[in-house]
Amino acid sequence: MPDNNTILLAVQTAAARHGNDPANLVQILREVQDALGHIPEEAVDDIARFLDIPRVRVAGVRGFYHFFHDRPHGRYEILFSDNIIEHLQGKPELLQQMCTRLWVEPERMSEDGLVRVGSTSCIGMSDQGPAALVNGVPVTRLNMERVETMVELVQKGVPLSQWPADFFQVEDNLRRADVLLGEPLERGAGVRAAVEKGSDGILAEIDRSGLRGRGGAGFKTAVKWDFCRKAVDTGEECSIVGPKVCDNTAATVRYVVCNADEGEPGTFKDRVLLNSHADLVFEGMTVAARVIGARQGFLYLRGEYRYLFDKLNGILAQRRRDGLLGENILGSGFSFDIVIHLGAGAYICGEESALIESLEGKRGTPRNRPPFPVTHGYLGKPTVVNNVETYALAAKIAAKGGEWFAAIGTAQSTGTKLLSISGDCERPGVYEYPFGVTVRQVLADCGAQDARAVQVGGPSGTIIGEGEFDRRLAFEDLATGGSFMVFNRERDIFEAARNFSSFFAHESCGFCTPCRVGSTLLKKGMDKIASGHGTCADVEELKRIGQLTRAMSHCGLGQTAANPVLQTLDKFWGDYEKRLISKEFEPSFDLDKALAVARRITGRDDAWAHVSAD
Repeated sequence: MPDNNTILLAVQTAAARHGNDPANLVQILREVQDALGHIPEEAVDDIARFLDIPRVRVAGVRGFYHFFHDRPHGRYEILFSDNIIEHLQGKPELLQQMCTRLWVEPERMSEDGLVRVGSTSCIGMSDQGPAALVNGVPVTRLNMERVETMVELVQKGVPLSQWPADFFQVEDNLRRADVLLGEPLERGAGVRAAVEKGSDGILAEIDRSGLRGRGGAGFKTAVKWDFCRKAVDTGEECSIVGPKVCDNTAATVRYVVCNADEGEPGTFKDRVLLNSHADLVFEGMTVAARVIGARQGFLYLRGEYRYLFDKLNGILAQRRRDGLLGENILGSGFSFDIVIHLGAGAYICGEESALIESLEGKRGTPRNRPPFPVTHGYLGKPTVVNNVETYALAAKIAAKGGEWFAAIGTAQSTGTKLLSISGDCERPGVYEYPFGVTVRQVLADCGAQDARAVQVGGPSGTIIGEGEFDRRLAFEDLATGGSFMVFNRERDIFEAARNFSSFFAHESCGFCTPCRVGSTLLKKGMDKIASGHGTCADVEELKRIGQLTRAMSHCGLGQTAANPVLQTLDKFWGDYEKRLISKEFEPSFDLDKALAVARRITGRDDAWAHVSAD
């Protein structure tokens, strides 16, 4: 346990590095934990004092994010990815093997304080799983042999820097490239076009392209950017006004935010973009800044991708040296810079208003909408939030023109889409397709020869069966943020839905009752059926709870949390039916069975048998 002076120094250093700004609270907490191993109560006191904010706010933020700890959690923290794909790849057996060999219980630290082994939500590595985070660093392609080696390394106290390098190898697995990933763009071409064409010219190209947000909702990018640049800050309020267009020197402060919190299970395309095409992403953010008149941008990087943090900062530094970022970009008088903020493990922060709350150093609780971020975003100022893929495409459109992009894909879904393909296929990885491609074509390309079902868009998306494989990936048919999970005929779709219901219950922010309670009841209902106590009455209750959760929840998480259960009940009823024991109600708790061990220990069964015989 660190002493008070050590704690004070860690807090003072972190707070000073971030200007004692409460908006940087999440970053300060992360750095304090890096220095101390956890965030003790004394650190909470010191942070509150240095930032001049209520202690309860600091404690609340610490308790909200999964990767923050209020007590020591071991010299080694090993968290296995709990995605359903990695379950099917053998994750439960590998986790149990590691716990057995290290003599620890899952989710608990060893008595000597050396190691803690547990699970975490999808870490974006399901194309090369099973995978785990070891002290925040991904280890891929786990098997029994690799687990045994990890056990030996932990027991010997070997630092991660001396572990075999291939343990930490993360591959792009780019299997099919098209206009985004297959046609290199000259570095700076998008920024130069933005400087030359100006705000109106670039916005016109984005509008002509038909670009829609690639996060899944598909809102028109040009419309969002136009709303933001027309938003006028009047002090307490910000509103959209007529034809007014801002410029880079306007009084209204605006922000560009890149949502790189890729938390949807089975999604990893942004990982590839950030690892190998980050210049394109930063280029697109700069193009957006030119359009809306922003001077400051943020890339919100999910905590699971922390291993990319230093690399991305290095790319930003190089862009500044090359005059593509910072003050007076390319001598144009246009200034814009980007800061990377790290998340700390919270799926809900993928929702844009929750992400903004986190950027402001708060719990990631979704805001009421309206107002929307384009008028009331970061620090209450007009803010554009788009995802990684959208900005990368915007850079290409700025350089090559809107008509070029509009000629690809379909009328309502122009351009290409990146898919993160995993599961029962020979060639998992990232695939780029023009919008309009059929699911059947994708399955053939990735080597899924015996597919029974595909989960499109992750747990919050849509599951389809064999009869729907001719449907097309497009906003007018199957919209998707990019996750594409394949299940063959041997897979139990009930277990996939059960895993997804557990995920939503775990990731609910707890703000609203319908989601907080509804997601938990859905998980418990699925667990009851899995335990052999399910009945038709329980299925009807699942439907009722699912519909209430969908209709009454505050944000998209709760509104989609019931999708896996309701959709699989409709399309894969047989996987439920074979588990049901009757049509009547059956309690999930068997009191007689629970007391059986105690009766045997005390000999009460024998005594009762003797009395009965008499």
